[in-house]
Amino acid sequence: MINCAIIDDEPLAREGMADYIREVDFLHLVSTCENPVELMNLLDRHRIDLVFLDIQMPKMNGIDFLRIVQKPPMVIITTAYPTYALEGFQLNVLDYLLKPITFDRFFQSAHKAKDYHQLITRTTTADIPKADTEPDYFFIKCGSKYEKIHFADILYVQGTQNYVTLYTNKGKYLTLLYLKNLEENLDRRSFIRVHKSYIVSIDKIEAIEGNEIFIQSHRVPMSRNYRDQVMEQVVANKLWGKIRLG
Repeated sequence: MINCAIIDDEPLAREGMADYIREVDFLHLVSTCENPVELMNLLDRHRIDLVFLDIQMPKMNGIDFLRIVQKPPMVIITTAYPTYALEGFQLNVLDYLLKPITFDRFFQSAHKAKDYHQLITRTTTADIPKADTEPDYFFIKCGSKYEKIHFADILYVQGTQNYVTLYTNKGKYLTLLYLKNLEENLDRRSFIRVHKSYIVSIDKIEAIEGNEIFIQSHRVPMSRNYRDQVMEQVVANKLWGKIRLG
């Protein structure tokens, strides 16, 4: 069950969205709020998995809320203003619903939230006993197909908005997932962030030159912000000869 909250300053909009939520068996409406300030108080008291968030509201608009809150729940924007779509996706919203919202469009968005919620919670399910050793693979959903990915096959990962592309020895796979959530489930001894949009397998790095990392036939950009950490973790302890890293 996905716990939901509605944030909208229009009573009729809140009521309509609440009716939609009640029609979906895997959604549970915890509360409604008139503005993001009320939502912050709600997040302190309840587990909220999904927020249906309006943009134009008093006290604080939805975009400002997304900029300041740390580790927000899944967010689906509900607004009459299409001009905020790009900014919303840059802030990792799950979907963008334009008012007036039809039930069909709402239902499609709700299923997107369900699929993503199942993916990010797979490793935290307390009812499943853990094996003596962690599995060396995981599954991702690519369209209608579930693909098995072995950690050892991953070359690098590229994040774009709320999607990631995994480049592996067997090919590349696109799935609905935030890069930061994937990073949390990767072994930091085996994978390292080299750019705000890239994570690479340390073992697959063949060379580093300037601000580029070479992995097989691929060239992965390395940003200035991550270069020192990469050089320290990947190169320094394995460097033969007293050569100063620059």
